Amino acid sequence: MFKLLVIGLIIVGKDPFAFVGMQAPGIWEWSQGNKIYACMMVFFFSNMIENQLMSTGAFEITLNDVPVWSKLESGHLPSMQQLVQILDNEMKMNVHMNTKPHHHS
Repeated sequence: MFKLLVIGLIIVGKDPFAFVGMQAPGIWEWSQGNKIYACMMVFFFSNMIENQLMSTGAFEITLNDVPVWSKLESGHLPSMQQLVQILDNEMKMNVHMNTKPHHHS
């Protein structure tokens, strides 16, 4: 998604640095003079980074900052049925925890 946004900004020529009051770096100026090469570089470099991140095998699901699935621990990605069951159990547990009466001492 970020990759497509950057490519879109390069093609349109809208300086994203101006929105935050910064001067555009030299790479941005270069990208505006070399749009085809810049888009290809963004595409290939981002794919390389994405592939590297995927090859580490790290995939985790958290709900309210609580880990509920880890591919590194389980050794596989959850099936859709497992994912729905995990989220359903977590949601039920959260609702149960929120409806418990609080004892005051």
